[in-house]
Amino acid sequence: MKKGHVLVIEDEKIMRVTLVDALLAAEYDALSCETGVEAEELLRDNDFDVIVTDVRLPDINGIDILRNLKARENAQFIVMTGYGTIKDAVEAMKLGAFDYLTKPFSLDEFLLVIEKACEIKDLKTQNLQLRQSLNKAYSLPNIIGESAVMGNVLSMVQRVAITDSTVLVLGESGTGKELIANTIHYQSSRKGKAIIRVNCAALPEGLIESELFGHERGAFTNAFKRKIGKFELAHRGTLFLDEIGDLPMAAQSKILRVLQEKKIERIGGTESISVDVRLIAATNKDLKEEVARGRFREDLFYRLNVVPIFLPPLRERKEDIPRLIEHFIEKNKDRLPMARFTPEAITALLKYDYPGNIRELENIVERCLAFARTNSIEAEDVMPYISVSDMGLSMNLKKLSKVVAEAEREHIIRILTENNGNKTRTAEILGISRKNLWEKMNIYGISS
Repeated sequence: MKKGHVLVIEDEKIMRVTLVDALLAAEYDALSCETGVEAEELLRDNDFDVIVTDVRLPDINGIDILRNLKARENAQFIVMTGYGTIKDAVEAMKLGAFDYLTKPFSLDEFLLVIEKACEIKDLKTQNLQLRQSLNKAYSLPNIIGESAVMGNVLSMVQRVAITDSTVLVLGESGTGKELIANTIHYQSSRKGKAIIRVNCAALPEGLIESELFGHERGAFTNAFKRKIGKFELAHRGTLFLDEIGDLPMAAQSKILRVLQEKKIERIGGTESISVDVRLIAATNKDLKEEVARGRFREDLFYRLNVVPIFLPPLRERKEDIPRLIEHFIEKNKDRLPMARFTPEAITALLKYDYPGNIRELENIVERCLAFARTNSIEAEDVMPYISVSDMGLSMNLKKLSKVVAEAEREHIIRILTENNGNKTRTAEILGISRKNLWEKMNIYGISS
């Protein structure tokens, strides 16, 4: 396999042939030409990783070639200059050349620069492909949700993504809050910059300030070098603070200050550093209740709650489960056996309430695929995973769950009977939605 495709533009024949021979011997594909016009012809039919051009050519200056081609050619440019024309090299670097070589130079030096240029070209190509993949992965059509409630969520995501507004994503664990944050970022004008993710619940209290705002060398014991914090890393991009409800009060006040002033100071530093950051926060806690209990700053809550997006639990959007199952099968097709879930298996999965939400459903699908004995997954294959949330629990606890289910069934029947079958009133007394009541009646075989 060739290392890369190189074009050499050099009017001096001996130099041109020598460079091309060296490239071919080093296992590069290489073409050459004498003039800028010939280079244009070769570029019409070839894609090059590296273009090496002399400054002095018969028909055009090499700097002009660089100026004309840099905007449209996805290649690394190397300029060859003669002694005394260093200013041309400086001009070339300003225009975006990867490097320059001053004649005379050794073939070893030449091949080393070519190798580095090809490595940079590969990295840029991989980075572009990764960004394109991320943009596609976090496009709105890739969020599974045909239910009405998810339709509302996707509509909000689409509208808020094009703004710079602060977003607060609310919902139980496992509902996909990070997916929503990523989608907002990759559908925004900031998608070319980084999204920096911070799990606030996982930060040790003594290191939170350093992680978020950074520190200077010698700011405290073991601060052996400067550390750039997450706010600085997210400059001109997005900062996603997951589980923000778990931040201690001291850190909350510092984040509030950053949101107000758009500036940070590293620990031990004296300089205020401006940061341009779009903030997305997420939590599974009720922040209004946390404010009432004195565990979350009210002023910070209002700063975060500019655009709230609530992600419904999976039990309230069960019509999305069949599509989610298909998605998880496709996601695992390269590492797990392919199998389909029978209608009976899907029916069984639809009756479960998923305390772990989408994350739990994904785990169930993955387990079923991993242990599938045939290419069909039956209801009996999924039952061990939905009878209790933890397979490691004992059989006695499974029996207990059955007792609880029977008690729930009898209680629903009693309330229905006392209210002459009025489902709306029964649902109000039970503290559940009418839809949830209907689902439970269906599961327990309670006739209307």
